[in-house]
Amino acid sequence: MSDGQRRPFHRPTLRPPEALDAAADGVDPLDVADAAHRTAQLVVGRGRDSGDPQVTDRLVNLVSEVGLATVAQMWADRPARTLPGALWRLYLLHEWVLRQPEEVGRLFTLGRSHTEVWSAVAGVAEPPDPQALRRLTEEILTGVFDGDLGLALERASAFCHVAAVGLAEPGPGEIPAEQVRRAARMRDTADDLLASARLWRRESLH
Repeated sequence: MSDGQRRPFHRPTLRPPEALDAAADGVDPLDVADAAHRTAQLVVGRGRDSGDPQVTDRLVNLVSEVGLATVAQMWADRPARTLPGALWRLYLLHEWVLRQPEEVGRLFTLGRSHTEVWSAVAGVAEPPDPQALRRLTEEILTGVFDGDLGLALERASAFCHVAAVGLAEPGPGEIPAEQVRRAARMRDTADDLLASARLWRRESLH
């Protein structure tokens, strides 16, 4: 089975309790989940089957073509440890770097001295300036379509770990509560991406 055909993540088959509410609104949540998985598999399969750098570049820049809201509508509601959920988080990470490069660079400056291993896995250039960070997230997304998907997820996880430490690093005063919550969410994202990478590697052995 080719990379484009392989189903990298299992999707649940049991109907959750909240499905009743969605069904009452005329939307079958299983159809929504199935559509998310099918579109994610099509996007990844297209990139991995093509071998065309121009196709890869278009997929890396999918948000700029269709808009962040469209990508969110397709995948944002899926669990982090699924293919569409992981793709959403990778695109969102890249968009964060594009939109707030100074903040991301500051967080990496704060976090990298305490996360040497994670910084090495992520592959951030020194210093982590906006251009280097943009290239990094582009490389991570490129790896999804033209490389080792497991490695791409691991690098994204490491990126989030460094950023989480940067968010939790104490400044001159007390860390705001919202920043603490952001750091916790970032750590959760890092853990989920790493779990997705491990799941992908297990699936790829079959």
